[in-house]
Amino acid sequence: MMDENLALLRAHRNNISRYHRLLKTELTEFERRFIERRLAEERSAIEKVAASTFPLSFQAQVGTTRNATSPPVACSQGQSNA
Repeated sequence: MMDENLALLRAHRNNISRYHRLLKTELTEFERRFIERRLAEERSAIEKVAASTFPLSFQAQVGTTRNATSPPVACSQGQSNA
């Protein structure tokens, strides 16, 4: 099951790449709208497969975490706050 879902994710990703390449070419307005609609459908499909394959979602709240590896901030006298 996992291998099948990974193959589906890969296929959708390849389709999305192909549609992006096509959008960079000269197209009629009708063709462009069709490709944009297919691109939206592929994105939706990839989200569904990803959500069913990897059901856990970890979301960090903005401003509540600090990167432990960030360099110390220098104070006004040129010394670090470490």
